[in-house]
Amino acid sequence: MCRFAASYCHFGIHSERTMSNVPVAVVTGSNKGIGFAIVRALCKQFPGDVYLTARDPGRGREAVAKLQEEGLRALFHQLDIDDLQSIRALRDFLKEKYGGLNVLVNNAGIAFKVRDTTPFAVQAEVTLKTNFFGTRNVCTELLPLVKPYGRVVNVSSMASSSALGGCSRELQQKFRSDMITEDELVELMTKFVEDTKKSVHEKEGWPNTAYGVSKIGVTVLSRIQARMLNEKRKGDHILLNACCPGWVRTDMAGPRATKSPDEGAETPVYLALLPSDADGPHGQFVSNKAVQTWL
Repeated sequence: MCRFAASYCHFGIHSERTMSNVPVAVVTGSNKGIGFAIVRALCKQFPGDVYLTARDPGRGREAVAKLQEEGLRALFHQLDIDDLQSIRALRDFLKEKYGGLNVLVNNAGIAFKVRDTTPFAVQAEVTLKTNFFGTRNVCTELLPLVKPYGRVVNVSSMASSSALGGCSRELQQKFRSDMITEDELVELMTKFVEDTKKSVHEKEGWPNTAYGVSKIGVTVLSRIQARMLNEKRKGDHILLNACCPGWVRTDMAGPRATKSPDEGAETPVYLALLPSDADGPHGQFVSNKAVQTWL
């Protein structure tokens, strides 16, 4: 059964249909791990074109070929979320070929290993550059392209909850505010990086986790974006959420993690395929397909 608007259900049947009517889904950072598993699931369930993206075209095409061996059809487009030109090239491609976008899953992210000896200030700058600022740039460029009944999923982490608990009361108040703006959030994320460079981040009320802070940023950004969609595009029925895939066996989390990548993909895919008549969840933090109290 097609879970999208009725107009999507006859995908491919009428030869006179223009290309821009084909539904399209994009998953960032998807040549391996959870992202790859999300693409695999969408290839099976989404009634349209699914784009696997990666920084390295060679690795991306290899991943597409792997899915082809499983009888699944994914398409490839290069995307490095640290590179604004790369994001804008994808934006222009989607606009020209499809007239927009139906599903966006912001999965791309990095984490330093616990034992990594890279100075904490460098870890903070590098981690936030990708996980927060890169994700935000993708949203800035691609959210205006999301069509009515579109679905946006920002992959965050439960680490954002524990990191929030490790923040000072003043910072917690700011992050929990229903009135926080995107500019204010950017200011806070920038301040964290600056504070680590001056070795005053703990004194300034920050926890000792760059990954956790970057994911606070993603979760709060999602709440702000959902609020903006309510204000500016209420009638378009777009649903946007942050989620935690769980502790998944990937290069990032290691082999001891409890979930397989396919299990980790379940919640992001559930949110990406929310039916067209659903009015929620929206602006929530979701784990194991259930809304969690993040605050």
